[in-house]
Amino acid sequence: MARAQLTRSIEFPAGHRYYRSEWSEQENAVRFGKCANEPAHGHDYRIEVTVEAEVDEQTGMAIDLSALDELLAQEILRPMDHAFLNDLPEFAGERAIPTTENLARAIWDRLVPGLPAACSLRRVRVREGRDLWSDYRG
Repeated sequence: MARAQLTRSIEFPAGHRYYRSEWSEQENAVRFGKCANEPAHGHDYRIEVTVEAEVDEQTGMAIDLSALDELLAQEILRPMDHAFLNDLPEFAGERAIPTTENLARAIWDRLVPGLPAACSLRRVRVREGRDLWSDYRG
């Protein structure tokens, strides 16, 4: 059987702030620059999700695209679109700083349980802008 990878891209705006309460304002400014400023700042995020599976001989697809789209809507778009990322469970209470790298990992962790058993997640790419992105591969 042939295996194939499929990448779906979605976009949403969201805000975040890099800040550690145990550090002084000065230390936060030194470590995070403008990203530590209150109240926060935002980006138009582009998320690229790559999955891999055997290509179904009857449908010609590695994954049901409508099922993948629903998973992306449920786990990424609905909770993150126009959100303050620091408030998400993965980041709330300064559990982690919502950097591009940590957001890619959080998205990975949200998607893996909802994928069909025969399908594997290969990459989550989070683009914070034209010239900045992070890839996470589990």
